[in-house]
Amino acid sequence: MIINKTKNKTIANIVYLADTPLKRMRGLLGRRSLGILEAMVIKPCNSIHTFFMRFPIDVLFVDKESKVVKGIVGMPSFRLSPIYFTSQFVIELPAGTIQATNTTEGDQIAIE
Repeated sequence: MIINKTKNKTIANIVYLADTPLKRMRGLLGRRSLGILEAMVIKPCNSIHTFFMRFPIDVLFVDKESKVVKGIVGMPSFRLSPIYFTSQFVIELPAGTIQATNTTEGDQIAIE
């Protein structure tokens, strides 16, 4: 489960962890969608791409203190994100999740 502690909102309750080279390489590739309240955590990570993905995603870059460094809303397919050097991990979410949860930079995130 991923919770925005600052806003006291659930971001996701089904979480996939990509923490090995193979899982990180695969990520969401091959999936047709990411369901509401689903998320993928990519660790370690400070930049992502959406090459060959079939759907847009919201992306949260999170630092070692579990604070949001940057949020990208509705990142479309075939894009490359900037590098956020302070990001330790990334949370990929269904498009619209950042707005629905009112998650902003500096918010404290908890993965339980």
